[in-house]
Amino acid sequence: MAFSDDLRAATATTWDAAVGHRFVDELWAGTVDDAVLAQYLAQDALFLDRFVALLGAAVAHADRPSPRMAVARQLGLVAGDEDDYFHRALSRLGATAPVEPLPATRGFLELMDDARRSAHYGEVLAVLLVAEWLYLDWASRPGPAPEDPLYRDWIDLHRGPAFAAWVDLLRREADRVAPEPGARDRMAAAFTRAVELELAFFDAAYG
Repeated sequence: MAFSDDLRAATATTWDAAVGHRFVDELWAGTVDDAVLAQYLAQDALFLDRFVALLGAAVAHADRPSPRMAVARQLGLVAGDEDDYFHRALSRLGATAPVEPLPATRGFLELMDDARRSAHYGEVLAVLLVAEWLYLDWASRPGPAPEDPLYRDWIDLHRGPAFAAWVDLLRREADRVAPEPGARDRMAAAFTRAVELELAFFDAAYG
């Protein structure tokens, strides 16, 4: 198997618990309690600036022009479409941002900062890969998304051919750089920690 497949298999129990989480079930059903969704989105919005910075680190440390340009294009989408969604959704829910980060949020912020400061392309990729691949996984359930744009738009941001192609690129890049000396252990540690924090983040929405 490819290295990314190995990482996914090694974290299967935690990964599957996140993808099949109660929050995801309720999101797809369009039944998440407003207070729960407001807390989830207000916390998720705290990631945006650090995530953009992490994408910037991938741009800076990519060792080939093609992936560098692909990451740069995705950075623009995150800073545009996703940022717009947060403003619309939080306004509708009457939620205020910024808020104080919960422990799971703080842990993920620290992980992103650590990966960025490491200046290690593989470690940056490992964190990005979890953040994007796990969301593609839960957003790719068969069937139509809820009609309410509050739910539908969040799902649609994380599925479809373009987003799947983006995740495939991250996987290929992670597989390509993993054989470099010392990269596998660093990437595996970052990947595993990111998966753990994704599950904790879903749990925290129900506080």
